[in-house]
Amino acid sequence: MNANSRGLQQLIIIEDDLAIKTLLCTVLEYNFVVTAFENGMDALAYMQKGNIPDIIISDLNTPELNGYELLIQLKASNLFKSIPVIILSGEEGSETRIKCLEGGADDYIVKPFNPRELEVRINVILKRYGKSLITKHF
Repeated sequence: MNANSRGLQQLIIIEDDLAIKTLLCTVLEYNFVVTAFENGMDALAYMQKGNIPDIIISDLNTPELNGYELLIQLKASNLFKSIPVIILSGEEGSETRIKCLEGGADDYIVKPFNPRELEVRINVILKRYGKSLITKHF
C-alpha cells in the first residue's frame, strides 16, 4: 500500500540544504505524501498545475524565489492563501520572524530544530485549519 492509497495529506517541503531536506522527508513521510523542492519557484509551478498541498514547510533562504517571497505570493492568491505555511530559517532575529508572521506564515521555526517539536507544531496548525493530525511518529 503506497502513501496515496492510505489517504495521507499532501505536504510540500522547500529546502535547498540536502541534509535538512532529507531529515524533513524522512520524519514526515510517515504521515504525509511529501514532495520536496529546492526553491519556491519550482514549488509554485507545481502548485499552479493543480497540486494543492495541505501544508507547506519552506526554508526562508532558497534560490530563485525565497520563502518570504513565496509566502507573499501564496497569501495574495485566492487559490493558495488558505494553505498553512511554516517558515524554517537559521535566522533568529526578531525582525525576520515578525516580518514572516505578519506576511501570513503560520509558524516560524529556527534551525536547528527538534523533529518532534516540528510534528507538534504541524499538529497545532492542522487542528487550527480543521484538518486531521499526525498520528505516527518517526
